[in-house]
Formats: sequence, C-alpha cells, structure tokens
Amino acid sequence: MLLKDALPQIKTNVLPGPKAAEIIKRRSAVVPDAIRCAYPCVIDRAAGAMIQDVDGNLFLDWVGGVGVLNVGHTHPVLVKAVQDQAARFFHGMFNIVTHEGYVELAEKLGARVPVRGNHNKVMFANSGAEADENAVKIARAYTHRPNIIVMTGAFHGRTLLTMSMTSKKAYAVGMGPFPDGIYRAEFPNLYRKPDGMSDAAALAYYIKKFNDVFEQSSPASYVAAVVIEPLQGEGGFIPAPIEYVKALRKICDEKGILLVADEVQSGFGRTGKLFASEYWKEAGCEPDILTTAKSIAGGVPLSAVVARDEIMDSVPAGVIGGTYGGNALACAAGIKVLEVIDTEHLIERSNEIGRKCKARFESWKKQFECVGDVRGLGAMIGVEFVKDKKTKEPDSKLVSDMIQYCAQHGLLIENAGTYGNVVRFLAPLVITDAQLDAGFAIFEDAIRFCSK
Repeated sequence: MLLKDALPQIKTNVLPGPKAAEIIKRRSAVVPDAIRCAYPCVIDRAAGAMIQDVDGNLFLDWVGGVGVLNVGHTHPVLVKAVQDQAARFFHGMFNIVTHEGYVELAEKLGARVPVRGNHNKVMFANSGAEADENAVKIARAYTHRPNIIVMTGAFHGRTLLTMSMTSKKAYAVGMGPFPDGIYRAEFPNLYRKPDGMSDAAALAYYIKKFNDVFEQSSPASYVAAVVIEPLQGEGGFIPAPIEYVKALRKICDEKGILLVADEVQSGFGRTGKLFASEYWKEAGCEPDILTTAKSIAGGVPLSAVVARDEIMDSVPAGVIGGTYGGNALACAAGIKVLEVIDTEHLIERSNEIGRKCKARFESWKKQFECVGDVRGLGAMIGVEFVKDKKTKEPDSKLVSDMIQYCAQHGLLIENAGTYGNVVRFLAPLVITDAQLDAGFAIFEDAIRFCSK
C-alpha cells in the first residue's frame, strides 16, 4: 500500500522509537529549549495526510504543519514543479532580476483574492509574520496614519511588531519594550459572551466595545487599519460573525480606516472557500488588504500581501521587499498549489470534510460533558474542552493529555485557544475517508480515556 493511502500504525514498543529517541536527544543538545516539541515523532518521509517516522511508525497528520499542507505532503505535482525549477535556477532577488514565476503567481492570486477594488497588486514575502508586518507598513503609507487596532485572541507572528499585535503574551515574555500605536478590541467570541446575553445582544455589545477603542485608546483619525482574522487560529478557531464584520466594514468606511484580513492560516481552501474573506465579499464587506501564507506553496516558505493598486502603489520605493520574497522555488510550488486545488476539487472536499467532522464532533458534544463547543468553517474546525458545560471552565490539562494519547496511537493533533483547551482540525484536504474515520476513532478513544 502506498504511504498516502496507509492508516496509522505504531510498530515500536514505545514512542519515540529507538532511532527517533536518539535524534530527539541530539536535538535537545543543539536546539534552544524555547523551540519545544511535545510529539514523539521524527519524520522520515510523508505523503498525503500520512507521516512515516524513522522507526517505521505511521502517523495520521491532523496538524498539517499547522495549516501548511492543505494539498498534502509531497504532492507529486508540486514535487515535479520544484524539481524542474531547481534545475533551471534556485534564486534571483526580484529587485535585481525579474522571474516569470513571481509575475505569474501574482497574476493568479491578484485575480482570485477577495479584496475591495477592480485590480490588485501582490507582494511576496517569506512568512505570515512578514506578510502581516508589511500589511501594516502598506496601510500606514496609504492612510498617513500611525495606529493599528487588533483583537483579543489574535495571533499575527513573532517579529517584534507582530508579537506586539499578538494577544497571548506567553509568546512575548521578556521581550518589551514593544512598539507604540497598537491597540486592542475585544473579539466577538459568542461561546464566551457575557452570561444571559442573546447572540444579537452580544454582537451589539462587541461592536460597542470596538467603538470604545476610539475613546479609550486612539482617536479614529489616527488609526490606519483594523487587522482581524476571519477565523481566529491560535485564538481558538473562532469565526468572526458576519454581522460583526459588516459593522467593522461600515465603521472603517466612515472613518477612513483600512480593513485587513489575516488569512495566513485560513487561506487556500481550508474554510470551504479559496479564502475565508469570500464569505465577507458575499455579504458586501470584503477587506481592503489580505495577507496569506502557510498553504500558499505547499510547504516551501512563501507569503503574500494583496490589495488594490492605489493602496499598494502608495508605498515609497524601498519600504517593502526583501532578499527571498517570491523565491523562484516557492513561486513554482505556489502556482501548482492553485492548480491542484482546482483540478482535485479541494474546495468541495474541504466542505465535505467539514460536514463529516462537525457531525462527529457535535455527537461528542451531546455525549461528553467535557466537549463544550464545536465551531469553524469548512475543514477548519475547533473543539473546545471544558470541565463543566455550565461554567465553561477551560480544561487545558485534558487537551494536553489527549495530545499525548493520540500521538501514542498514531494520530497527531494540536491545541489552540487562550487557555490551550481547543483541539484544532487542520488535516490535509487530500485525507481519505478511511483515514478520517481512523482519526475519529483514536480521538474518541482519547476523550474516553483521558476524561475518566
């Protein structure tokens, strides 16, 4: 059986196996402790949604490189594209020599990204954090304003600016002083809305809280952009309600503020659309700027910022760009990612996977006291675990225990959320139904065993 069609199977008596344990020991000697890894898996090769470790153990990957592998591990179309490009040239800095791959990928993305305007321009960088940082620079250049509003629960990266934009300060311990001009509004988490409030009342409450930022932190005339994830990643896989986004769009339009959608994790078919902002566009509230990365090139480092011409062309020469942005190998892979998503109907598959996941997870919500909430878009689903359904007290230890249980049985899952009590589903969209069912079985066993 081909690896891409295999099912999880642990062949060694213990995990990590002997070869993996030795490499993990070597890792601890030369890699900073801050770059932690809680998983007993040392990858040897991978295909589709499956990983084979150096000891021959087979793991089902529900993490997907944290949203990087929507088209799966080592997709043959991407492999060939990168090999063919490597035989021609690896790199030529785009400020020095033009290469057609950058131009072609920019054309294809610019035509498909759901931002406001008639024609878009694209810049490439290397990571989601770089994309978000450049989006801020572009917004400041266009509006001639200094300040940015971000959200509670947000994650935008680990550079000094994006670390400051990120809500969870466990990612920024001892790193101050932080840049000025970053202010925070409360993200509309309807599961954890104030007690007794209806959803409609809660939305009004969160919109008021947003407007309070203009009174308490920065006058609107000083705000360049609002940066928000259509579906929070690290924050706990919480979708931004469309009515809230519509209200934000109206506020931004009235006050001359740009709306920036951070789609680093939610892009490329993950949410049942090519980009989650397509849901916004259908409701008439599309963003001005969109940032994306992760699955853009199937695992080769690449990110992008997309906006209409007048916004992108407002930036002074030399302010944006960089050595590796739009690297030839990455652009070759990125062009093929879009092709694979279309030819293999992965957007439709994302919705199908999402329906299967939600049905199974919702059944657990009825069955288990510890399953508090199930939410998401397409195949970007979060399951929030609590100690008690009424109090909604987060149960981060249960999730931590389940991660280890699942890994020991051949399933890789990851946590998210402010309290680390959400399990996020980010399996490659090429996962087979048999693999999906195998993952459900291991995950359900983990809930039963760890919640005793």
